[in-house]
Amino acid sequence: MPVPLIQQMRVGAYVLKQRLRGTKHYPLVLMLEPLFRCNLACAGCGKIDYPDAILNKRLSVKECLDAVDECGAPVVSIPGGEPLLHKEIKEIVDGIVARKKFVYLCTNALLLEKKLDLFKPSPYLTFSVHLDGNREMHDKAVCQDGVFDRAIQAIRAAAEKGFRVNVNCTLFDGTDAKEIGDFFSYVTDHLHVEGVTVSPGYAYERAPDQEHFLNRQKTRQLFRDIFRYGKGKKWRFSQSSLFLDFLAGNQTYDCTPWGNPTRNIFGWQRPCYLLGEGFAGSWKELVEETDWEKYGTGNYEKCANCMVHCGYEPTAVNDTIARPWKALMVALFGVRTDGPMAPDISLTNQRQADYVFEENVETFMKESHKSDAA
Repeated sequence: MPVPLIQQMRVGAYVLKQRLRGTKHYPLVLMLEPLFRCNLACAGCGKIDYPDAILNKRLSVKECLDAVDECGAPVVSIPGGEPLLHKEIKEIVDGIVARKKFVYLCTNALLLEKKLDLFKPSPYLTFSVHLDGNREMHDKAVCQDGVFDRAIQAIRAAAEKGFRVNVNCTLFDGTDAKEIGDFFSYVTDHLHVEGVTVSPGYAYERAPDQEHFLNRQKTRQLFRDIFRYGKGKKWRFSQSSLFLDFLAGNQTYDCTPWGNPTRNIFGWQRPCYLLGEGFAGSWKELVEETDWEKYGTGNYEKCANCMVHCGYEPTAVNDTIARPWKALMVALFGVRTDGPMAPDISLTNQRQADYVFEENVETFMKESHKSDAA
């Protein structure tokens, strides 16, 4: 089972409780970014293009745990940057686990084997290791040779010590369906990871490589090809069956940006993990003062080709709770890989992109200088 029963039950009960209360804006997964600094410089990443003064900033343990308490999400994902570079990452993880929240510590695994002794195996802790395919595909994606082999070694070491291990895989234009299918078979059948989290890459506006991001039609066709090749294979995914069905063009979903809110060194990021269009001082402010209708596919140019799990998995989970029979059919019979695709969202009325990166950085630097002076 890709996700332990205790986690499925806790998350399902949480979602059901929110729906019965009539709560519209509730978080499913907190994206907690304690730093932006990384020990890789991947061509498709838009998270590390900041001045050193910002890359050297860290959220404190208290700030991290306050964010967990403030939003109340049952699952906490810790991306970055590279979280294992944070000197207090043990205290952050221990504090979240003590709250019985399910933690996914995302890592490129270069430091994982060295840092394993900091942590204790727990049903509440999963190491989510970033692997974008086989050795050739991954090392090309991260722009450094040897990273794949080190990650595989770290995965085996973590599994031997009893840790939950997941693989996080991002796909780009030019991906071969058979190659990625064979990779899924390798990590599930031979590495025995708990599951795979898969998503198309998001076109970060400041990523060095802008030529290899998928548009929505290419994403849908790629995933149909992958799942067609996977018929009969026992791949395990750490995602809802309806999200996978959405990737293959069988569901028409709007994104749910507040479902996976982001807290980082800037504050609570508007509107989502992928877009930094502004920041709020609290979870309450984020929810109540963000104009959510301005964002999402069909509403905003930067969202046009997005099909990433941080926005669409919460939608799929809500649909699963509302229509469990639909999710069950996909789970039992697999993702449909032929026939007409579901209608996609029209881009006719989307507003043009705003480019506010430099403005956000300038504002943050000024506020930091004021704080330091005080």
